[in-house]
Amino acid sequence: MPREARAFWIPSPGEGEIRVADLPEPGPGEVVVRTVCSGVSRGTETLVFQGRVPENQREIMRAPFQDGSFPGPVKYGYLNAGVVEHGPPDLLGRTVFCLYPHQTRYVVPADAVRPVPDGVPAGRAILAGTVETAVNALWDAAPLVGDRIAVIGAGMVGCSVAGVLAGFPGASVQLIDIDPARAKVAAALGVEFASPDEARDGCDLVVHASATEAGLARALELLAPDGEVIELSWYGDRRVTLPLGEFFHSRRLTVRGSQVGAISPARRGRRSFADRVGLALRLLADPKYDALVTGESPFADLPRLMPRLAADGAALCHRITYEEDRCSASPSATTS
Repeated sequence: MPREARAFWIPSPGEGEIRVADLPEPGPGEVVVRTVCSGVSRGTETLVFQGRVPENQREIMRAPFQDGSFPGPVKYGYLNAGVVEHGPPDLLGRTVFCLYPHQTRYVVPADAVRPVPDGVPAGRAILAGTVETAVNALWDAAPLVGDRIAVIGAGMVGCSVAGVLAGFPGASVQLIDIDPARAKVAAALGVEFASPDEARDGCDLVVHASATEAGLARALELLAPDGEVIELSWYGDRRVTLPLGEFFHSRRLTVRGSQVGAISPARRGRRSFADRVGLALRLLADPKYDALVTGESPFADLPRLMPRLAADGAALCHRITYEEDRCSASPSATTS
């Protein structure tokens, strides 16, 4: 088994490089995983790449297997699918998902990986971390049958939320974004699309994921009396203002934060992190989620790719492939 790997690091904000990593000898209860694909989440990862993690959030925002610290040098990432090369017999040779950064091989505890169900390709399994965020948000939101729901912000998280909601009984779901090109993604997910100006009001629930001040203000405007906004955006080091006059009090509106770092209180006593990511992977059996992968590049290109992704507002999840084993690309993917 190779004792060396290569990993993507951010030595300082706005810079990337590939470094050699020495793999430790796996101990009892550990697995060696050969990466097949990883995913770059344009939202959080590009904020990290640009060095925009607030100082008071640097411990909170650490990824499970992050090396280094913000703003750099840091090895960061959390969307990884690979094959177990060494480990317990029930995992050996299995495709697994792990919250691991961009690295060709790695050693982690066996309970840190989750087997990918049959019928879910590795190239789609990298979305499990984002679909897991959507699952947690909807545990927080607790939508009801027949609800009128808006999702503002058609990035990775917003699209994942819309995709999960598309199967909710009787719900009317509208995905809202300023980019009209997102209408094609909404159609693939099975939900309606609207611009912010055309969005339907009178919503029982709005999930906000645009990470913009204007989007959050619009979320409040779309609510019916006693409605609720679930805030999923992460603003990094930016401050936002919110119009809490106008209808906020008279309509008895609510804004509630949701964050994937903890299980929703609604399920905390009955579901584990493994249960949550396992559910996300089962949901990814639906090929509609391939619409969230908007590009593909080889691992060696990451240092040159990250600055482009940080500037590309059209990107959702960019898939990274590794030389020894390529992911099958979805029809919507393009090679950079």
